[in-house]
Parts: sequence; C-alpha cells; structure tokens
Amino acid sequence: MLQQYTPAGAMVDERGEILYLHGRTGQYLEPAQGAAHMNILRMAREGLRPALTTALHQAAANQEPVHRAGLRVKTNGDFTTVNLTVQPAPGVRDAAVAPTLFLVVFEGVPGVEPGRPQEATAALDAGEVTGGDPAAGAGEGPTEADRRITTLRRELGAKEEYLRIVDEEQERANQEAQSSNAEMQSVNEELQSSNEELETTKEELQSVNEELATLNSELQTRLADLSRSHNDMNNLLASTGIGTIFVDERLSIRHFTSVVTRAINLIPTDVGRPIGHIVSNLVGYDRLVADVQGVLDHLTPKEVEVQTRAGEWYLLSMRPYRTLENVIEGAVITFTEVTEMRKAKAARQDSEILRRLAAVLHDARDAIMAQDLEGRILAWNPAAQRMYGWSEGEALAMNIRDLIPETGREVELAAVRRQSRGEVLEPYRMRRIAKDGRIVEVMLTATALVNESGKAYAIATTEREITDGVNP
Repeated sequence: MLQQYTPAGAMVDERGEILYLHGRTGQYLEPAQGAAHMNILRMAREGLRPALTTALHQAAANQEPVHRAGLRVKTNGDFTTVNLTVQPAPGVRDAAVAPTLFLVVFEGVPGVEPGRPQEATAALDAGEVTGGDPAAGAGEGPTEADRRITTLRRELGAKEEYLRIVDEEQERANQEAQSSNAEMQSVNEELQSSNEELETTKEELQSVNEELATLNSELQTRLADLSRSHNDMNNLLASTGIGTIFVDERLSIRHFTSVVTRAINLIPTDVGRPIGHIVSNLVGYDRLVADVQGVLDHLTPKEVEVQTRAGEWYLLSMRPYRTLENVIEGAVITFTEVTEMRKAKAARQDSEILRRLAAVLHDARDAIMAQDLEGRILAWNPAAQRMYGWSEGEALAMNIRDLIPETGREVELAAVRRQSRGEVLEPYRMRRIAKDGRIVEVMLTATALVNESGKAYAIATTEREITDGVNP
C-alpha cells in the first residue's frame, strides 16, 4: 500500500548524497554517466536538476520546506509533470549532533498527460480553471500573453536562483580547492623536506653499509683465521695422543678430545654436564672432582699416575685454565699415556734387580732355583748344579717333579699351591734326587714371586744340603 499510494522520495543530506530511496524514483532520477555516484543532484533527470538544486539550497539555508510545482521532467523522450517538495527531516536539524537530513518528495500531477504543453502546466500553476467557455472569461482573466510572460518570469527567476546557487557552490568549491591546494602545497613542502631528509639518511645509510661491508669482510677473514686455528689445535691435540678435558669454574665439561674416552666414558652429549656425573674407567682413583676443585681453589697444578681397567697407565695432570687476560675460567685435565714408559722403567728396575740377583745367585753357596706354578724350572744357579749334578741347560728343560722322590711329590706340590695362594711357609725338610740317583736331604725355604697386581706367578726356593742329619 505504501508503494502504491505514497509519493516517491529520497532521504538526502545537505550536499544531496542519497541515504535512502522510497518508491519508484526512476521517472525522476537516473544514474549519471561516469563513475557511480549516489548524489541526487547528479542523478536528477532533465528539467528537474535546477529546481531541485535551488530547493535543496533554500531548505538547507532557511531550514523550512520548499515547494516547486508543475516541473516538467523529461523521461524516455517524453515529459512528466511533477510537484517537488524538499523539507528538513524532523528530529535531525542540529548539525552539531548529526548532519542535517532532508526529505525530497516527488509527487506526480494527476490528469496531466505526459505530452501536454508547458503553457497548460503554467496555466495550472497560475490557477486557471479549465473545462469552461474560453470566450466567457476572456474579458475577466489575464490574456495569453500575460500568462506567457508570468510563466517566463517564473522560469527566469528559477534559472537566476539556480545560477546564483551554482555560483555560490562554485565559489565554495573554489575556496575549498584553494584551501586544499594550500594544504597540498604545505604537504608537498613537508614531503620535499622529508625527501631531503631521506636523501641525507640514504647517504648516511650507504656510508654505514659500506662500513658494515668492510667490517663484515674483516670478520670473515678473522673467522677463517679462527677456523684454521681451531682446526690446527684439534689436529695438534689429536696427534699428540693426549686426552684433554676442559671444564669451567663449576666443573662442567666445556670440550674434550676423543683420546680421553679411553680413560673416561664421554660422549658428545656430555658437554655441559658436571664431570662428577661421568663414569670413569680408572681403578683405585675416585678423587678426580676433589683434586680438580683443589686446583681451582689453590691455583696449584697437580699430577698423579692412574690405571684403567684395561691395564693402561696414564699421567693425570690438572692445571688452571687461564685466559690471555690472566683470568681463571676453569681447569684443563690431561691424560698422557705412560704405559710403555712405566713398563720400561719397571723393566730397568727388574733388570737391575736381576743383575744383582744373578750375582748373588752365582756366588751363593746354597742351591737357588725358580719354578713356575706348573713346576717348570725357570732359574738354576751354579750351587744347584754342584749339589744335584745337572747343568743349567739341562735343568731349564726339566720339571721340579724330576727332582722329587715319588713319595714326597704330593707334599711338595701342596706346598706350591699354598704359596700360590699367598700363604707364607716356614722352612721345611725336603728330599731331592741327584743326577747320579742319590737322595739328597735339604732344608728348603720357598718364596712366592708376585706381579704388580699381587698375584703369584712363580716360586723361588733356596735349598741347603743336610749332611749330619741336623737342621743347619
């Protein structure tokens, strides 16, 4: 019902921007050519724009309704007569609170054909009554020329008002354009100043970039030198065969060489862990953490020989880690293998002992011999040769069983077994068989020979002949 019986209209602001359309406004409005606009002044059809422009301007200026009757609007090649009303929308007239809105109403004039001449419409505007005898009122009403003049004057006034409004809008637009131009000029000056600053900054950045490139080149050179030094150090440490561990002041592992894993069970993921958490392969030495802490506390190096479960010997050295600025930042632990050196030293000592022992054995009056735990004769001195008749070469090919009468073998072998277990035996009487078959009574003193781990590997005996049946 509203669409059918209410006039078409639009809600616009004071500049003509359309906010809402109602009814069939296509007879009065059409999209303007070019970019899409929703401005009622741009969209007004031919014959409507001047009156709509002046009416909107007057309504905005006076805040009162403005009416324009009998406007001829061109629609699809014909003309439509419409009454125009522009009035402020109630409740939104305070521009400080919200923009002023206007209601534009298009009301078609009923009973006027679209093609009716403008003179008829003007007659309607002048209040002429139609449908009577034209001659009857010829002397009473205005003449045709007067009506024509009145219509033209009205149209001329509307045109002048339209031109005045257009001039005012043009003036306002010019002022706004000048203001915008001044603002744009100011912005342009600011942009020019900013551009100059950017140019200066660009030059400074370029200079900084060149300095950074130079610095980067120097850093690359130093990095290459540092990498070579690091590789040289790693190769040096690897070639020396010395296991090395670097710890910080909290005794956490910072770096280690692969050789050290033979003495301490280390893997790459142990870096950063306290050294006290690492399992070592050392035998009889559990003071590593305490000794390293003592080196850090007193700044005094310490060395100790340690042995692994595999029987290898190492010289364990602990020293403070000093920087080039003489700052203590931890400790350096090194493991230098001395197994062969220790064996050579032991061999020299054994050789000296054997040399002295050989002189003693050679000059001794008692028969002195040595046998392994299986009874094989390992040593035979000249006194034994004189006592039993076998030369040294013959004796070294014999077993001690060959010198023991059958009735005494079990006793002799039992004594050997007891001595191999570490028991100490008192001197005891024993019978031996000489080369010529005679039985020799001797007083025998046996001593177990042990290795570095304390295990017996041979038995040495000193035998003195009993000639008168009395223990000498």
